[in-house]
Amino acid sequence: MSTSPPAPTVLVTGAAKRLGREIALALAARGWRVAVHYRDSVEDATKTVADCARLTPGALAFRCNLANETAVRNLMPTVVEHMGQVDALVNSASTFEHDNPETFSFAAMEKHLRSNAGAAVLLSQALHTHMQARFPAVAGQQPLNTGAVVNLLDQKLWNQNPDFFSYTLSKAALEAANTMLALALSPRLRVVGVAPGLTLTSHLLDDSKFATLHKLSPLGRSSTAQDVAATVLFALQNQSITGTTLLVDGGQHLMRFERDFSLM
Repeated sequence: MSTSPPAPTVLVTGAAKRLGREIALALAARGWRVAVHYRDSVEDATKTVADCARLTPGALAFRCNLANETAVRNLMPTVVEHMGQVDALVNSASTFEHDNPETFSFAAMEKHLRSNAGAAVLLSQALHTHMQARFPAVAGQQPLNTGAVVNLLDQKLWNQNPDFFSYTLSKAALEAANTMLALALSPRLRVVGVAPGLTLTSHLLDDSKFATLHKLSPLGRSSTAQDVAATVLFALQNQSITGTTLLVDGGQHLMRFERDFSLM
């Protein structure tokens, strides 16, 4: 009597709400068990877990402050302990607070670097360690079982302006880490960046302004949450992609914006 293999498991950071939630739901709809990471949004995380579990059973929530190194180092082992395995990681969580060169401080830079870049590197490292333990290397043979890391970046990196200065620095650091991790963690892990354009509105934009700005691209529309989630799924599934970034922004990175969308 054969036993079917367990569904693949993915840890999605920042999955309680907004874009992280949409990514988690899209992956659950395609058969992934989702480890829903959150920091403070307990109710939102509980709802995301329930919605994911209806699509693929086994979703669980995990609380962690990504600015705390000890907590981050404990997150992956905790997920493995409760879910049995982890096959992929989506680093979606981001700290996004405004500053500019005039208001820049070491404290602001460190806050963004810790949660937006440092946590992603440590979690990628932890997934690599887990995959090596699950599938020990055999001399002379290429690993048959590989995992994947997807890092959520931002089209701002290809269309820079001085708004959200520390946030942009942290995403630039993560984009550089994307390349270095792809080299360091191969062949066991693939590492791919996904860079959305203006995707979701916020308290800084009313619906009318968001709709106008969303159209500012060569294609007449920027990315939707569904576009981004579909690209994350593609990056997780395509076994030949690593060390590069997929821009999903309707071409917004090709245009010049003097200010961040939220301040235009």
